[in-house]
Amino acid sequence: MPGFTNYLEEKLIRHVFRGAAFPQPAGIHVALFTAAPGETGGGTEVTGAAYARQPASFAFVLDGASGRWTASNDATVLFPVAGSGGWGMVSWFALFDAATGGNMLAYAQLTDPASGFVTPLPKTVDYGDAIRFEPAALQVALD
Repeated sequence: MPGFTNYLEEKLIRHVFRGAAFPQPAGIHVALFTAAPGETGGGTEVTGAAYARQPASFAFVLDGASGRWTASNDATVLFPVAGSGGWGMVSWFALFDAATGGNMLAYAQLTDPASGFVTPLPKTVDYGDAIRFEPAALQVALD
């Protein structure tokens, strides 16, 4: 089930109920995964073949139908062209507070556009493929 990681949940609950400082991350970076991450992190992030996490900015929208606030990318997120060997079957994304290393904040499965999400994945990313997410394609919400 997609959502916030234990890391982010702990930081938020300590901030709200204990007054612990939790500064906003300096930046949010999108990572792609071939195996599912979870609340404790994990999963298998794409590596090699020209892969690099990409910075993203987010807008917040209130969904009138559900009454839920959703954070979604407010500009196109463009990954480099996959190098030799490709990246494999990419079916998950995660948001990190750093371009490398750092802390995983949230994660979700990439779904087929027919399900209502505007994502080009899951997809086997081969040599020469370029992955891009148009605005509002990557969405994170609390239920």
